[in-house]
Amino acid sequence: MSYLEKLLDGAEVEWKPLREVCDFKNGFAFKSNLFKETGLPIVRITNIDGFNVNLDEVKYFSPNDYKEDISSFEVSMGDIVIAMSGATTGKVGFYKNETRCYLNQRVGKFVPKRNLLNNKYLYHFLLLNTEAIYILAGGGAQPNLSSNALMSKLLIPIPSSSNPEKSLAIQSEIVRILDKFTALTAELTAELTMRKKQYNYYRDQLLSFDEGEVEWKTLGEITRKIASGRNKTRQAEGDFPVYGSTGLLGFTNEPAYSGDLLLVARVGAYAGLVNAVSGHFDVSDNTLIIHPSDSWNSRFAFHQLTHMNLNQYAVGAGQPLITGGMLKNLKVPVPSLNEQTRIAKILDKFETITVSITEGLPREIELRQKQYEYYRDLLFSFPKPEIASY
Repeated sequence: MSYLEKLLDGAEVEWKPLREVCDFKNGFAFKSNLFKETGLPIVRITNIDGFNVNLDEVKYFSPNDYKEDISSFEVSMGDIVIAMSGATTGKVGFYKNETRCYLNQRVGKFVPKRNLLNNKYLYHFLLLNTEAIYILAGGGAQPNLSSNALMSKLLIPIPSSSNPEKSLAIQSEIVRILDKFTALTAELTAELTMRKKQYNYYRDQLLSFDEGEVEWKTLGEITRKIASGRNKTRQAEGDFPVYGSTGLLGFTNEPAYSGDLLLVARVGAYAGLVNAVSGHFDVSDNTLIIHPSDSWNSRFAFHQLTHMNLNQYAVGAGQPLITGGMLKNLKVPVPSLNEQTRIAKILDKFETITVSITEGLPREIELRQKQYEYYRDLLFSFPKPEIASY
């Protein structure tokens, strides 16, 4: 006997149109020309990431700009919203914030009938059916989800529907199991974010100098040379690496450079990206090579240039470009060589820890997500009637 069968304990499962166990609220047509930088937040389709509601790039409004009563469009902690059009059509978001916000047009909110449907049970069910909802919206380049189609055609399994108390108990047990996986994934994601912020904080502190504290020099003054690489061909195998703007491109048997050098992406979307290389190697022709002088510690230079975000100096919209001449004219603070070495060692340690975490945690997060999806699929594998098609 499967765990699901044990959980049901003989209870039948009825697939019901969503509208029978849940109400739905469409959003309000807030006017974009009245958006504010502060005020009450508006949940737009771009704020829905498929799991949660992300308010990082939220728009605001003032209630004084509207005569209508907008209280019914409020979103509270624990509410589930869904994108009704655009690139995120069919994706849902669980609202975890205490701050109230409001539904924009083309965003809908589910309002479960509490005596029939557990809110988190609905949430996990919707995550499982993102693709089916997208199909309901017509798919293609311009999907557009109808609330009527969503609520009448999407069927949800309700265990022991004739006994609401038992039904909610079964739903709650399914939620309890699945929430364990989502909670762990959330913890790992928060840990990854915190470690990255911690590294950036210390890097900002160590690379910031008060006016007059150190001498400022142009890169032209503290480098031996800044020039483009020349490699145009490489092979799958060889004794020495060939580097490009984003890392290893291939191999060669004839290295053109040696030592501890810095590479800067010269053109394209990655223009300004900095890499540190050492040993014997060659460099592609779309990459600038910086040869630090003895007065500029190469590891300190790497952290300093990365911190500067060189992409901001690129010119050209279609194909952003950074030239050696541009770099030579940039001014940077240059502390003593001993201080450079001290800062570089600290940041290298942070980078090692951060890289280890950023490589390990995403793999762990992916594994936990797959485990969640496996058990979610298993726990929602109720027998489905033939009529439940999209």
